[in-house]
Amino acid sequence: MHGKGTFFDPRMNDAQRFPLAVKSGDWNKRDTPDLITSKLAALHFYQLSIPAPEPPAGAFDATAAQRGKALFESKAKCATCHVPPLFTEPGWPMHAASEIGVDDFQASRSPDKKFYRTTPLKGLFVRAKGGFYHDGRFEDYKAVVGHYNQVFNLGLSSTEANDLVEYLKSL
Repeated sequence: MHGKGTFFDPRMNDAQRFPLAVKSGDWNKRDTPDLITSKLAALHFYQLSIPAPEPPAGAFDATAAQRGKALFESKAKCATCHVPPLFTEPGWPMHAASEIGVDDFQASRSPDKKFYRTTPLKGLFVRAKGGFYHDGRFEDYKAVVGHYNQVFNLGLSSTEANDLVEYLKSL
């Protein structure tokens, strides 16, 4: 888009991986006048102020979701990274593939070559089509819960996993 502003990301100063960024100098772009940077704080505030959509009526079992909420915050350990009320990780929300039990195929394509971002869960239902995760590898909520149940040895029963799915659908 080449707006008139400042952009600096030294990770992209790698001619092997990002030859166009290096050739153009776009990894370290500093325009005069800078017409963008002064507007970024307001834009960021605006983005954070947009409420996530609410799930449609009848989209989840409310009783099971209440039980799932308790699991989310305790036994399932979801709230460790998906911290309520934002349901994402405050601070630096990045994890190595090995931490979350997946391959690094997608992460290795990013400038830092190794991290996945903790996905915000509010309004997750709007992204349910096409699968979950960074590359759609998990077909549905149940597959995601099953993955973490196995990788983190959570010991969730099938009833608990279903309750957790209902809670995720309620966010």
